[in-house]
Amino acid sequence: MKGTERHHLKEDELIHGLQWFVQFFRKWRREVVLGALLVLALAAVFSVFLVIRTQQAKSQSKTLGEILTLRADLAKTPANVSKLEALSGKGKFGRMASISLATYWVEQGQLDKGLSALSAVKDTPRDFQYYQAQDLTAQIALLKGDADGSIAILKKILDEKPKDYILDAILFRQAEALEKKGNTAEALALYKKIQTEYAQSYYGYDASLKIRKLETVK
Repeated sequence: MKGTERHHLKEDELIHGLQWFVQFFRKWRREVVLGALLVLALAAVFSVFLVIRTQQAKSQSKTLGEILTLRADLAKTPANVSKLEALSGKGKFGRMASISLATYWVEQGQLDKGLSALSAVKDTPRDFQYYQAQDLTAQIALLKGDADGSIAILKKILDEKPKDYILDAILFRQAEALEKKGNTAEALALYKKIQTEYAQSYYGYDASLKIRKLETVK
């Protein structure tokens, strides 16, 4: 008997629930329909957004792969230079194309062409590639015999203290510029600083070799 009563109670609750829903829908029919349409519209917009993002990611990935391939084949396919020039300074990976091109020209001893390629790298954003371009500009200055110009660029990088760049590399290049100027004592002090503070790095090891060489000369 009690089981039957419970069953009837559940049926009553279901009926009341359905009745309430029907009444609610009749009263707020317009609002419910508009709300549903809004949700569908938002879902459609979000779907389009996802499709666009996916296509952009594929396109960017393709561009990145193209730049890396062009750079790797430059030595044996000089015609790739014009293709890299077309990509230089454009889009998300334009900076990478500019830096790849500049590096190639430096390797070929064409320092002015290297600087020209780097001119496409704008001052913002100040990310890894920006500082990479500045670093390469400082190296070109030193190769051209402008040690003071190189030191000035490197000092500016150090003053800005970028979190996403290798500062031991900048310090090492600064020490090399000082050494080239003939400021052996300053260069030696900086090499020792690098050896102490970056003992486990590539430049820490190179600094130790420089220290041995300079102290032997003394």
